[in-house]
Amino acid sequence: MQALDFEYMLGLVPVILGYVPLTLGMAAAGMVCALVLAALLAVERVIRVPVLDWLVVLFISFFRGTPLLVQLFLFYYGLPQVVSFLTRIDGVTAAILGLTLHFAAYMAESIRAAIIGVDRSQWEAAQSIGMTQWQLMLRIILPQAARVAAPTLVNYFIDMLKGTSLAFTLGVTEMMGAAQKEAAGSFRYFEAFLVVAVIYWVMVEALSQGQKWLETYLNKAFVR
Repeated sequence: MQALDFEYMLGLVPVILGYVPLTLGMAAAGMVCALVLAALLAVERVIRVPVLDWLVVLFISFFRGTPLLVQLFLFYYGLPQVVSFLTRIDGVTAAILGLTLHFAAYMAESIRAAIIGVDRSQWEAAQSIGMTQWQLMLRIILPQAARVAAPTLVNYFIDMLKGTSLAFTLGVTEMMGAAQKEAAGSFRYFEAFLVVAVIYWVMVEALSQGQKWLETYLNKAFVR
């Protein structure tokens, strides 16, 4: 049985940390894009535009019903064979696209539930003063729904952060990719993957603490 090489693990920490900005950058970019798309999808699911609603349901069903890894392979390896200009997309862009579409499908349902949860009197009051559906959503409903959905959306960001580890399958050298390369060169697979696991763990715990603070802050105005 091979003993753990703690000196190797300590030396590996700064190497892996060097790829944290790329990992966080992919997760942040995916989260921003997914939030915008999810909000649009959720609003449409509430308003229910004919034909468009069917397409949105199909979109949500597909991206919730297929694994993220399969979607990443589809975007990076599959679609370029069908659509020629997609051959110019690099691994980072494909990873962000996959994360965006995958998590937007999940987030849309959470935002839709939060929208529906807004008291009906708010809708009626806004409609009584002549607001359009989109004005009602942007000015009245979405700001209130955001408070309800925010903790869940932070959970999705945590999942998205962990999902970036699949980007190495597209040739992206992020935290997981760096650990894989270091392990392949040293044959210290356990140590390398343990280091990257602990770093992910620390990042997720920090985000979880941020989530608890956010929940307390958003609910402060409602505590009597």
